[in-house]
Amino acid sequence: MSEQAARVPFYRELYVQVLAAVVAGIILGVVDPGLGAQMKPLGDAFIKLIRMLIAPIIFCSVVHGIAGMQDMRRVGRVAVKALLYFEAVTTIALVLSLAIVDLWRPGVGMNLDPATLDAGSIAQYTAGAKHLGAVDFLMHIIPSTVVGAFAEGDILQVLFFAVVFAFALSLLGDRGKPLVDLIDVTMQTLFKIVGFVMWTAPIAAFGAMAFTVGAFGTATLVSLAALLVEFYVACVIFILGVLGIVGWLAGFSVLRLMLYLKEELLIILATTSSETVLPRLMTKLRDLGCDESVVGLVVPTGYSFNLDGTCLYLTTAAVFLAQATNTHLTLGQEIGLILVLLLTSKGAAGIAGAAFVVLAATLATLDTIPVASIALILGIHRFMSMALTFTNVVGNGVATIVVAKWEGALDETRLRQVLGSGRPSKATLNTN
Repeated sequence: MSEQAARVPFYRELYVQVLAAVVAGIILGVVDPGLGAQMKPLGDAFIKLIRMLIAPIIFCSVVHGIAGMQDMRRVGRVAVKALLYFEAVTTIALVLSLAIVDLWRPGVGMNLDPATLDAGSIAQYTAGAKHLGAVDFLMHIIPSTVVGAFAEGDILQVLFFAVVFAFALSLLGDRGKPLVDLIDVTMQTLFKIVGFVMWTAPIAAFGAMAFTVGAFGTATLVSLAALLVEFYVACVIFILGVLGIVGWLAGFSVLRLMLYLKEELLIILATTSSETVLPRLMTKLRDLGCDESVVGLVVPTGYSFNLDGTCLYLTTAAVFLAQATNTHLTLGQEIGLILVLLLTSKGAAGIAGAAFVVLAATLATLDTIPVASIALILGIHRFMSMALTFTNVVGNGVATIVVAKWEGALDETRLRQVLGSGRPSKATLNTN
């Protein structure tokens, strides 16, 4: 830890300010729910500011990383290793959550009739809940126009164009170096802007938490406490059990990684959006010793293909609704649920209320559990989103370190040094 960083008063630390803002937001939401609910624009504005920067940051990071590689075959190796890891870990997440919800049985005894639920409250989600087949999903990755991909902020489409652009740029050799340098300067400028935006995070955290508590109240939490507790326990078991073992095998502690990412994780808990920390996550993983090209490929791809928390949520919610509506699921139907979720969970990136929309699409595909029953969990969806987005980001941090190690693109000495201190380097602090 640098002497300068050690002299910074604790109240100037971003994570302390965010934590204080979260507590203040909760208090306002409880004391004056109406006023608390009106604080929503503070959180929404912060999310929009970050989303404004995500597409160009991903483009610059991926292009600069790939164009700087001498061996283009390495890009393919990194991508294949990352996708294999993603599929293995998300499958474990689906199976684990299925086992926990089957054993815990939080919905048993509710005996709800879906016909009595307010279907109108979920219309905005079910309207877009159409199932995408494998071909449709792959076709969607290719943008209709380059400008459209950036305008809509579709991570996969921007990533696709960035990879193609980087390959073409690398073939230009020395003639392309001025453009590579320009992209590097542009990327550093964008990260500086992220640093400016991040200092408004406490205001955003205050507004987001005040809205959450003010709009949904504590009554919703009490009525569905069994599901909420079960889901949070499932996330903890997955992080400490599955990701903990993966980290141990790779030579690092997941607990130390979470301590290192404490500011980002607190922001996620308040805003329930993993996109808000994507730029900083990429910066901090590079600071840990992960090669820039690996970070540039794995993190953006992971935001669509490595959604561990979303997988936990989808399985837990689907089986809970089956239990609550007395819909019996056979072992074959539960296996079918896992197989469907392996595909539908990949469509949960870049959509407002993504996990809820994907849940509706999955139930519509299975045609076993009443789709209208998702109205039952609408009130606590935001509270479940806190845990699922938290798990998603921790999972992508672990994935990046693991893939970097597999590829021989990890400075393990630096990894141990930075995680041991629990703080980013002075250069990263200045950037952010």
